[in-house]
Amino acid sequence: MLKSILYIVSGILFGLFVAALIWVSARAPSGQSVTLRPVPTEAPIVVQIAGAVPRPGVYALPRGARVQDAVSAAGGFLAEANKGKVNLARRVEDGERIEIPFGEDASLVIPTDEVDTANTSNADLVNINTASLFELDALPGIGPALAQRIIDYREENGDFLDITEIMDVSGIGPALFERLEDLITVDE
Repeated sequence: MLKSILYIVSGILFGLFVAALIWVSARAPSGQSVTLRPVPTEAPIVVQIAGAVPRPGVYALPRGARVQDAVSAAGGFLAEANKGKVNLARRVEDGERIEIPFGEDASLVIPTDEVDTANTSNADLVNINTASLFELDALPGIGPALAQRIIDYREENGDFLDITEIMDVSGIGPALFERLEDLITVDE
C-alpha cells in the first residue's frame, strides 16, 4: 500500500510539474517587443534613355548600373541603332540622359542639352507636316513610337495648321511642346 501511495503522490507531482511547464510556456511574454527594421537598401538612380530603343523613357536602375542595363530596360536596341557609337560598359549616373544614335550618321541625333534654339533659322526647323519618321525622331523627347503617332495623326486629320496642334497627338503635352516649339514649323 505504501508503494501505491508513493505512485499516486509521484503521479500528482509529475502532473503538477507538467502543468507548470505548460503554464510558463503558454503565458504572454513580458517586456517590450522588438521590431526589426528592413535591411537598408540604396535608393535607385533614375536615367532617361532616348533614341534608337523601342521604349524610350525614364527608368529607375540600381546604383552601379551600366549603359547596357539602361538599354535592356528600354527594350534593347532597334535594328537601326548605331551600336558601335555606344559604350555599353560605362556606368550611368543619376539624372543622366543616354542618347542611342540611329544609323551610321550619329550627328543627326541631337542631344537635348546641345540644342541652341536661339540660333535656329527657318531652314533648320522640322516641318511637322512633311517630316519623315527619322526627322521627327531626331527631335528632343520624341522617340520612334511618338514620331509614328505624329505621322498617323497628320494622315488621319490632315496637315497641322499651327505648331500648337501637335499637342493634340497623344503623348505630347505642354512640357514637351515647350521643348519643341522653337524647333518645329508648319510653314513650307
